[in-house]
Amino acid sequence: MSRASKFTLLGTSAFAAATVVFVHYQQGAEKEAMHQGVIRDMEQQRIKRERQLDFDMQRELEAEYKKVQSVRDSTAETGGGKTAAR
Repeated sequence: MSRASKFTLLGTSAFAAATVVFVHYQQGAEKEAMHQGVIRDMEQQRIKRERQLDFDMQRELEAEYKKVQSVRDSTAETGGGKTAAR
């Protein structure tokens, strides 16, 4: 085998090995990025559930306070918020 053919074989083998290593690394990086997306989605869902629970609790408290306290609509007393014409 000539020296040029040995270098060609070595070069193509090194290029093929580097390609395999790069593709393997790239697949691992993509898999990790996809997993981070799942984690981010789960966190957003957790925050959404917490906010909904807070909203429900505030609505229940408002209903309870309206039962306990007498609340009058201030806009009805002033004629719907409009002043009388003179």
